[in-house]
Amino acid sequence: MMQQRVTISNRAGIHARPAALLVEIAKDIKSSIYIEKGSDRINGKSIMGILTLGAAYGTELNIITEGEDEKEALEAIVRLFESKFSEE
Repeated sequence: MMQQRVTISNRAGIHARPAALLVEIAKDIKSSIYIEKGSDRINGKSIMGILTLGAAYGTELNIITEGEDEKEALEAIVRLFESKFSEE
């Protein structure tokens, strides 16, 4: 299991487009992906789960990957957050 904290730095937060980008990356990943916001933990491969987090600008999330490609999975997801979902 690997995990890393990320902060949402795109001004619009996690809305439909960023959630869809997360799911697009996650579909090719064999590992389990979880996203935690406070005490809430959702499946990172579920667009509805991601949207229900209500993660706005400045929100801290914990990304957790577990499985055979967990390192690559975590790196890909963190890169997406660091790129601000290509929105800015």
